[in-house]
Amino acid sequence: VQLQASGGGLVQAGGSLRLSCAASGRTFNGYVMGWFRQAPGKEREFVAFISANGDSTFYSHSVKGRFTISRDNAKNTVYLQMNTLKSEDTAVYFCAAGSSWSQSSNSYYYWGQGTLVTVSS
Repeated sequence: VQLQASGGGLVQAGGSLRLSCAASGRTFNGYVMGWFRQAPGKEREFVAFISANGDSTFYSHSVKGRFTISRDNAKNTVYLQMNTLKSEDTAVYFCAAGSSWSQSSNSYYYWGQGTLVTVSS
């Protein structure tokens, strides 16, 4: 599976962005999809994941209630809707594909190249 993330950019605090992650390959709907982020000087951290069929989602405490992960298996795409953005959300955001419901980056086999989100205060 090859993953291509897009949708990042510069936004003011309180604003919104929607990230997309397009996947190639015929088995996209067999993977759990996750979003992670890495801020400058910090380790990569879990943001959210969604089950293969889209019925189940899980969020980190820091984004729960503000971010929504979704997927369209017909389009081989996973999304991350980010609302009420804060300066601390500034990071490179990565999408990833794996086979288990996990917050650990070690559980994901395939990674996109990342898209930069910058939130100005």
